[in-house]
Amino acid sequence: MAHPAHPVTRLLALRHGESEWNALGRWQGQADPPLTDVGLRQALAAGEQLGTFDAVWASTLQRAANTAAIIAETIGMGPVQLDAGLMEAGFGPWQGLTITEIEAGWPDYLAEHRRPVGAEEPEHVAQRALLAFRRIAALSPGGEVLAVTHAGLIRTLRRALGADDIRYPNLGGCWFMVHDDGRVVPGEAVQLVEPTAFRETL
Repeated sequence: MAHPAHPVTRLLALRHGESEWNALGRWQGQADPPLTDVGLRQALAAGEQLGTFDAVWASTLQRAANTAAIIAETIGMGPVQLDAGLMEAGFGPWQGLTITEIEAGWPDYLAEHRRPVGAEEPEHVAQRALLAFRRIAALSPGGEVLAVTHAGLIRTLRRALGADDIRYPNLGGCWFMVHDDGRVVPGEAVQLVEPTAFRETL
């Protein structure tokens, strides 16, 4: 006797548009700088490339929530639903620092994916991301969902799931297949906006 297939929710985890600290090369973590004008334009361009979704979710940090709001308005959806589980990892004393400053103060930490005292452990980041994805998928079983989040969270979750580590520019991300038995499987990468897009318009 054939068994019905388990519904799989396709979730597109997308990094937010350029923020003020992105433009300055500063690590943000759970600090909350706003989008730049470039970031606003990136979000609008991304929305023009995307089709419809069953729901649009976002991190509670404004750079993600505002990116999601622009995309949702562009594709004729809303309201955006927020989930704190989609927040970026907390980087403790690294928040606000450049990579050069981090490497000077904590040699080899970045290359080895180590975190300073006071930062959120990668295992915790991956676990709360998994829980958030499952919560979101349970509300749209078998559907397609957009979740605007952060590069650090996406990369940490992919590493925890044994997938290749990919660097994501703004408005880059990847699909995740969320099965109703709780399994989360990383899928193909997506890049909606060229990393240098709109830079020349400033």
